[in-house]
Amino acid sequence: MDTASPRGASSALVDETAAAIRTRIMSGEIPIGAQLRQAELAKTLGVSRTPVREALRQLQTGGLIEVVPNRGAVVRVPAPWEVREAYEVRAELEGLACVRAVSRITDDILDELRETNEILKRPKQAASVAAPTTAANDRFHTLIHEVAGNERLARVIKEINEAFPRNVSALVLQDNPRHRDDNFAEHERIIRALAEENAEVARREMQQHVISAGEQLARWYERRSGTVFRG
Repeated sequence: MDTASPRGASSALVDETAAAIRTRIMSGEIPIGAQLRQAELAKTLGVSRTPVREALRQLQTGGLIEVVPNRGAVVRVPAPWEVREAYEVRAELEGLACVRAVSRITDDILDELRETNEILKRPKQAASVAAPTTAANDRFHTLIHEVAGNERLARVIKEINEAFPRNVSALVLQDNPRHRDDNFAEHERIIRALAEENAEVARREMQQHVISAGEQLARWYERRSGTVFRG
């Protein structure tokens, strides 16, 4: 029996619970298509069912989970068209971040971008040790967002990224060596344009890079959506 106050859980506790569940989904600990059982989540997170229930409503509103008849809440499998639309918007925003970064970037940041990108050259890793590559890919983009110096821009890009589980993006790179090599080369061209202070080339290279990444991700969902039980 839920012993929480009938007035519900505090807003802060609900937000913390939602963030904890989101982190598990983003990392792949809770995979796409998986059922989200309130009792299990409450036990794992050390809270009552009330904040879990409200957190799941919050995540449903954000589109990360959905309620399926006879199954309850499950991690939502994005439609490929949603991915393509989101990455079309992201491409424009990240292109703008590059334009802003050109006049602000330093040699130290360029060196960090190169070092971060080098991690992506490593051979395919087992899923259990793929985190460094995933983190490096995310860090490459985040560095540019930070240098761009527009917090709202960075926040909107982050919101788009967090609409889809991040571990899937890592799987896309792992499963396709050619895409992994292309990803590395595209990053190199972006770095070169930033170093040369060529804002338009940097914008164009980043836009093409993000569109390509979105297309690969959409195709991954197309191939696997039919194998994920959705109710």
